[in-house]
Amino acid sequence: MSKDGYPSVYVVDTNATRPPLPPRLSQGRQRAGVAQTLLILLVSVALCGMVIEACFIYRLYQPESAPSASSSKLTAGEVISPSVETPSHVFPSKPVAHLTDGQDVIHEKHIMAWSMNADPLLYEMDYKDRGLVIQKEGYYYVYSKVSFFVTDSFNHSVIRKTDRYFGGEIPLLMSRKHLEKSGKMRSNSYLGGVFHLTKDDVLFVKVSDTSNIWRHSSFENIFGAYMI
Repeated sequence: MSKDGYPSVYVVDTNATRPPLPPRLSQGRQRAGVAQTLLILLVSVALCGMVIEACFIYRLYQPESAPSASSSKLTAGEVISPSVETPSHVFPSKPVAHLTDGQDVIHEKHIMAWSMNADPLLYEMDYKDRGLVIQKEGYYYVYSKVSFFVTDSFNHSVIRKTDRYFGGEIPLLMSRKHLEKSGKMRSNSYLGGVFHLTKDDVLFVKVSDTSNIWRHSSFENIFGAYMI
């Protein structure tokens, strides 16, 4: 209210200029900023990937180090190293034997012997006095192969020695080789068959003359049996 009692009147100047608005960014500049941000992100991701790949390559070509002293345990004054797992051996499910000839073997006149130094396979069977000793009764496939020089004739057989029959020795397998012409010929003989064998039976290979045996390689002469 004015002093005269009349209400005060204010005049608004509508022609007054407004403060200028800030300039807007153009769409081209906005797109350039977004593209720059994406480019920075992509470069950062690529650099991280290169660092991770370099770490993997470094770990891959690092030699395996021996167990450190800190990984060992000290018990009662003794250092116990961590146990190392060894591969498990797979054993046959049934008795089996496979023998070969060798330069350490001394044959008898007619009975062949077999090497114990040429990695023989013996599982639940024994080798004694040039013969295979059966430990479990059952059906076995018995085999033998010999290589030899023949001038006239050559006999090859597998003999079973047992206390169950009169006479003690039973021929299980046999072959005969005859030379038709005079001279000397190299040949071989293979025998194989299935037989029922009992505990403590002994199998051995008999030939007409062991001096005619070809002994160039151990695998030329073999002898074995396995339960079926």
